[in-house]
Amino acid sequence: MKRPGKVARFKIQRRLGTELPGLGKAGALERRPYPPGENGNKRKKYSDFALRLEEKQKLRFHYGLKEEQLRRFIRDSKRGAGSNWVSKLVGRLETRLDNIVFRLGLASSIRAARQLVSHGHIMVNDKKMDISSYVVPAGSTIKVSEKAKENQIVLQAQASPRLDVPEFLTKEELGGTLQAVPGVEAIPFSFDAGLFTEYYAARKV
Repeated sequence: MKRPGKVARFKIQRRLGTELPGLGKAGALERRPYPPGENGNKRKKYSDFALRLEEKQKLRFHYGLKEEQLRRFIRDSKRGAGSNWVSKLVGRLETRLDNIVFRLGLASSIRAARQLVSHGHIMVNDKKMDISSYVVPAGSTIKVSEKAKENQIVLQAQASPRLDVPEFLTKEELGGTLQAVPGVEAIPFSFDAGLFTEYYAARKV
């Protein structure tokens, strides 16, 4: 499946009305998505289904997941004790290695972080890890390998961080430590967990 280009990524965010940091450079909502002269306060009328679908799409596009990948994470999150599976889901998504590399400011997007991981440039607890979907355990250290310290992806991201480092991570030089598994509060964009839950309530995953 062809990855969306910059223009497509901007269109996705405009359609959803939300900046999704994982897609990369900020500014997707700066250009008005309506013709000149038209009142920007006009809003589309959304059905309940469309509102729920949007919340699902926000999560999927931000973390760069295919539908089946997201469903697999949901199935895993629903297993075991506890009813707040959405919080467990977000914890799993936020502790994926590609996302942690992005949240540490080592890459400007999750796509770029995935490239660093797949090329063997990221170390977890001093061992090379090249699986982007690897769920990092709390207490682990994540850092750029010695050979990748001058990598352009890393240097550009360090020069212009996309987000502040979240509280569940401790930033160190070209790396950091995962202090704890976060919940829904860690999502770096507007997200309605209730609508997301309702979307999957009547759907088999």
